[in-house]
Amino acid sequence: MSNDFKSVKDFLAKFDKKEEKKKSQKNQKNTKDLKLFSFIESGKFKGKKLRLPSLETTRSTKSIVKACVFNVLRTNLRDKIFIEAFGGSALMAAEALSNNALKAYAIEFDKKAYEIAAQNAKIIDENLIILHGDTFKILPTFVEKIEQEFVLYFDPPFSIREGFCDIYERVYALIENLNTTHLVQFIIEHHSYITTPQNLCNFTRVKLKKFGATSLSFYEKLDKTF
Repeated sequence: MSNDFKSVKDFLAKFDKKEEKKKSQKNQKNTKDLKLFSFIESGKFKGKKLRLPSLETTRSTKSIVKACVFNVLRTNLRDKIFIEAFGGSALMAAEALSNNALKAYAIEFDKKAYEIAAQNAKIIDENLIILHGDTFKILPTFVEKIEQEFVLYFDPPFSIREGFCDIYERVYALIENLNTTHLVQFIIEHHSYITTPQNLCNFTRVKLKKFGATSLSFYEKLDKTF
């Protein structure tokens, strides 16, 4: 009897593991197939519905983080260009355009995320422009051509993701080597355990906001007050 019980118990345990595996695979499929959305939260396009990429592809900026960014930037965006590096669905670029940016650009490398961002641009305005490619390669050349004042927003993949352990160091180096003649302000969205430099190029960190695992570092030119 004891041996029979042990055999049945082992059988049930093995069956339960198979069922758990099936459920896990089903949940993963549902996550991939799930269509995610967000909304423009302020400005002239408030309420417009935008698609978001899969959670496996990019990490969308939280609503509370987005609100903080535009509470700070709103009065400074008029007649300026806004560039969202590592743009994902172009959510921040769309919000900037809604808050009176002259034009807004989003640079995104992932093909699926880029296609969703391009769809979002059609919903918003012709002045929301999506660029497909590597931020590290596109941005330096792109800003050389800009003759108006512009604002930069960096939202790189968190360094805890595989292959991105040095992402922040690469972003800092990118900023240090940019032509900042017309750059008036930039923001880095980053993991809260990261301490961003006090100074980068001729900019200084003037504000740091934390929202759980996510933080925002705001930089302004040393010789300019907003």
